[in-house]
Amino acid sequence: MADAGDVVWLEFPGAVVTKRRPAVVLSSKTYHSSRPDVIVGLVTSQITSAGAPSDHVIADWAAAGLRVPSAFRAFITTMPRAAVISKLGHLSESDWKAVQECLRRAVDL
Repeated sequence: MADAGDVVWLEFPGAVVTKRRPAVVLSSKTYHSSRPDVIVGLVTSQITSAGAPSDHVIADWAAAGLRVPSAFRAFITTMPRAAVISKLGHLSESDWKAVQECLRRAVDL
């Protein structure tokens, strides 16, 4: 099973169409131990439009297993674990902390 901060390949439901794309696993091991799904956030290659406070341009994109420069966007969804096709890599510590900060900005907890 994928861990928080992993970059995975899956079938991601978009606002208009569903497409195969990378995503960042956001859910914890505690969540995974009692749930059949995984919480993920969108990864996009449209980095020029990633200017919202809840977006983060991934600095170490190649090390995370991404093929092109990419950004995290706080477009969050749950997916069945079976929707995760494969693990591409893992975010660097600095990128993971930035994603966590994006989530804090996006969700008022």
